[in-house]
Amino acid sequence: MCGICGFVGKIDDEVKIIEKMAKVITHRGPNDVNFFVDNDVAMGFRRLSIIDVSEGRQPIYNENNNLVLTFNGEIYNFLELKHQLESLGHKFYTHTDTEVIVHGFEEWGESVTLKLRGMFAFAIWNREEKSIFLARDHFGIKPLHYCMCENNFIYASEIKSILEFPKFEKKLNMKAFDNYLSFQYVPEPETIFENIYCLQPGHFMWYKDSKIKIRKFFEPILAPDETLDFEKTVSNIENAVKESVDAHKVSDVPVGCFLSSGVDSSYVASFLTGHQSFTVGFEENENYNETKYAKDLSEKIGTKNINKIISADEYWGAIKDVQYFMDQPLADPSCVALYFVCRLAREHVTVVLSGEGADEFFGGYQVYNQPRVFKFYQKFLSQSIRTWLANFVKKIPFKFKGRGFIIRGEKKIEDKFIGNANIFSKDEKKEILKDRDIATNPMNFVRPYYDKFKKLDSSSKMQNLDINLWMVGDILLKADRMSMANSLELRVPLLDRNVFEVAKTLPSKFKTPKENTKFAFRKAASKSLPGDAAQKPKLGFPVPIRVWLKEKKYYEIVREAFTSKTARKFFIEKKICTLLREHYEGKEDFSRKIWTIYTFIIWYDIYFGE
Repeated sequence: MCGICGFVGKIDDEVKIIEKMAKVITHRGPNDVNFFVDNDVAMGFRRLSIIDVSEGRQPIYNENNNLVLTFNGEIYNFLELKHQLESLGHKFYTHTDTEVIVHGFEEWGESVTLKLRGMFAFAIWNREEKSIFLARDHFGIKPLHYCMCENNFIYASEIKSILEFPKFEKKLNMKAFDNYLSFQYVPEPETIFENIYCLQPGHFMWYKDSKIKIRKFFEPILAPDETLDFEKTVSNIENAVKESVDAHKVSDVPVGCFLSSGVDSSYVASFLTGHQSFTVGFEENENYNETKYAKDLSEKIGTKNINKIISADEYWGAIKDVQYFMDQPLADPSCVALYFVCRLAREHVTVVLSGEGADEFFGGYQVYNQPRVFKFYQKFLSQSIRTWLANFVKKIPFKFKGRGFIIRGEKKIEDKFIGNANIFSKDEKKEILKDRDIATNPMNFVRPYYDKFKKLDSSSKMQNLDINLWMVGDILLKADRMSMANSLELRVPLLDRNVFEVAKTLPSKFKTPKENTKFAFRKAASKSLPGDAAQKPKLGFPVPIRVWLKEKKYYEIVREAFTSKTARKFFIEKKICTLLREHYEGKEDFSRKIWTIYTFIIWYDIYFGE
């Protein structure tokens, strides 16, 4: 695992510039640093040594040195590709997975992206053609950012590296800020910085003669097959997951795994007998502490569990560091907890396996049940009647059984679901923002995805939306940034091409029937996990933000931020302080809204503060 950065164009002091760009991402690769600098290009590389520790230094070249590669990631089918390329006459000088990319590019061109199995973001400079080729893996596990600055093309694994480029002028992207307030993250391809973009998952790009060309080589679209046999499907899931975990375990350094009370990480951990597992929890109560479950399960499956209880003060004390490493504001409270479990794991191993991706692939979120729950209600009552009923019950001053059902059942999924996080609506943003004109309806952003997936059933539409937005912008972003902040390689065997080939065909009845979520996946996991571990309800990564914001100490910390100069620059102080006070007094749970505002203020002061 590594960090890459570079630029194409003419500029003075190119060596000093590329050194600065690489230095700020030292955490991505503390073992080594190296550069390639020519008349028209500078490429930087930071290395965290995993495969071929002694010889795998980058940049990597082809036989005649006209192609120069820097790469971040892991290729799990590299031995297969290496044998194929050797049979075609290519000569290898290392044993690293990196080298198959440069020879593969030489042999197959941009089609090499279709042959790679793994997580990757890489750049290949062609010294003869004066062009650079960049690509990002199928699901967006590894990040890659780019921008144009005057006549210079700049790219990097992390945005903070691009900010070191001397001619780049840092500006807040107000469109991205607006989206952040709704989604709790910045949806790609925009970033929170104006004129810096993400190369989206499953895309590659060329830069030559001041022109950028971007093409898609892969798109994860679900294709449910109603004719599938359930038991055969469960067997296919089991075989795909086992094979993927085996492939992801390959390493020349120690490997461990994360372990929560969820079925995803538990299933992955069940294949790592003899390895170490890592868990964190909070001291508030058992709803926020998964360490006991993890310890008990570890004893049953043969892993050694190492755990830590995070105190409230530790958590709050790490928020600024976390937002610095994130590059962009992310209001998912679990990213701080993830930072701590990554730090814990790094004390013992260099590589960890985790369970990201199973919820999106196999239907793990409770919200995916909504189309089934509201099916008959929406079938027999027209939209106008449902809207009238919803507006009527909202005006009733007391809560009663069925009130939530009527409100949630008003609209179809395509008219209300923007992903797993839905923080501020357009009207709510107008209430709190100084500049009310920037507020947009988040449904306008997701509408093109629904139009693209319109042939799918409603639950599958929700999954596809989350695979393309939520998973990339929240789940994978925090996984990459928090692991790399601790110089730890995080691998996600459930986010694998072969696993997806099985997952994409599952009909909704195999994912979200009445019994449970991830139904077929849990059945597969039950063959490897003891007792009822595979049937445990999903908790996510619970963090007691809601509880802490009712304690005076943390209420005052947030209140100070809400009355700061930065807060007044963007928000109406009275409005956001009212949200905070009403939560503190127990009138309403506004914790997610409060956290979204607070996180942005903290992030802004880090990157734009004086």
